[in-house]
Amino acid sequence: MNSSRQTLQDLFDQAITLHQGGDLAGAERLYQQVLLIEPNSFGPRHMLGVIRFQQGRSAEAIDLITGALKLNPRIAAAWVNLGHAQSTSGRSEEAVASYRKALALAPGDTMILNALAAQLLRLGRQEEVVEALDLLLSASPSDIEARNNRGNLLRELKRFDAALADYDAVLAARPKLAETWTNRGAVLSDMGRPEEALESLDRALALQPGLAAAWSNRGFTLRELARFDESLENLDRALVIEPTLAAAYGHRGKTLSEMGRLEESFQSFRRAGELAYGARQVGPASLAHEQKHAREQQDWIVASGETGEGLLNLVGGARLSGRAVNDFNGEMADKAWRESDPRIVVIDNLLTEDALAELRRYCLGSRIWHTPYSQGYLGAFPESGFAVPLLAQVAEELSATFKDIFAAHPLRYHWAFKYDSALDGIAVHADEAAVNVNFWITPDSANLDPDSGGLVIWDKAAPLDWSFAKFNADEKSAYAFLEESGAKPITVPYRANRAVIFDSNLFHKTDVIRFADGYENRRINITLLYGRRARA
Repeated sequence: MNSSRQTLQDLFDQAITLHQGGDLAGAERLYQQVLLIEPNSFGPRHMLGVIRFQQGRSAEAIDLITGALKLNPRIAAAWVNLGHAQSTSGRSEEAVASYRKALALAPGDTMILNALAAQLLRLGRQEEVVEALDLLLSASPSDIEARNNRGNLLRELKRFDAALADYDAVLAARPKLAETWTNRGAVLSDMGRPEEALESLDRALALQPGLAAAWSNRGFTLRELARFDESLENLDRALVIEPTLAAAYGHRGKTLSEMGRLEESFQSFRRAGELAYGARQVGPASLAHEQKHAREQQDWIVASGETGEGLLNLVGGARLSGRAVNDFNGEMADKAWRESDPRIVVIDNLLTEDALAELRRYCLGSRIWHTPYSQGYLGAFPESGFAVPLLAQVAEELSATFKDIFAAHPLRYHWAFKYDSALDGIAVHADEAAVNVNFWITPDSANLDPDSGGLVIWDKAAPLDWSFAKFNADEKSAYAFLEESGAKPITVPYRANRAVIFDSNLFHKTDVIRFADGYENRRINITLLYGRRARA
């Protein structure tokens, strides 16, 4: 009996030696030989699964390693290898579960934490990635790459103070990392500290003069300082170095927009969208409502025969020969704006019939909805292709029609949101602008509750000394401020082709959504931001 076990162990040890030496065929023969003698042996079944994974036969690897884990589920390495095979097979959620089981058996293992973080990032679960990196840095505080990656994620999550702390820690250890100086400059610009941002970006360029991302971020920062000509010079320099840098085209679009050069601006935005999303070099949809929208849109495109143009399948959106905004008595609206407190003006039948129909067609057929939100809606931003000539025409005609409202405020930014029929909308926030134009284009027949579905606006503005992250994303602080100041909500019910023009500094949120099922019934709102928010 002991002799037999020794023989099996000898065979397994020989297989391991061959495996480690790269002789997969020899190792495979010996693993199979052990399994013929002892079918319920964990080791050879697990390692044969590893060989199948190395051979690119992931499905077989999953079956073998799963079988081994049924024999002994207490081996962390086997759960890791199963996760690798599942990841390669596109079974990302299962891979996450496997890595978590491995981590439960080997807490603090940095290799497992790295694998888990990478898989969560692939799924777009950024908060969980940060949690994994927190654990990794607790186990390995000197891991500079992990700290830098966490800083990048924290910036995306608008946790700017924490991101800056990570970048500073990285640079304290390695002060010659030009990329980190660049990211530090970007987060300082996000925090409304453009002068410090420029200093950081200049440090990056002193270390690496040809770093396109640094020139691009510098252009963005100069735009924040209203140094528009210098901004364009920096952005053009970035694009000479890296002609396919989508971020530089996006920043260029923002600068040109504030300069009043909307046609050029929108051309830059569309180019950014083509580079970032046109080749579909993005991961699969990670949220259920995002997947649902993708299926519904594809079905609608096939059924309607709406074959769009370009890499983003842009459907319609051309500038009209006639008006896009109805010919209102602008002076009456301007007077209402001047006399209202808070400044809120509601305008019905904003767009002409042709403009409304064309915008609906564009929003239904174009593949521009690339930013998912966990609450249940999708965003289309200029950098993802939400920038066609018709939108520029609407923005220009609004400014020309309502002169007092928009005064010298140029179009600063714009976007659209498309919602699920019953999930939540946008939480309470204020926007970085002087004037907010929010209008709705989905037919009224889609709204199951005519008394809701629109916008709730409070009669109190965000304090001028609040940072962007606080007034735009800190829901808890916003509600505390509203309660303390005795703010009262004003509800504007949903109506198709209704515009709500208001002081962008007022706190607001989406009202309760009860829309009918069906792709064409999805609630769509378009937002145009004009001018800059006042500062303390």
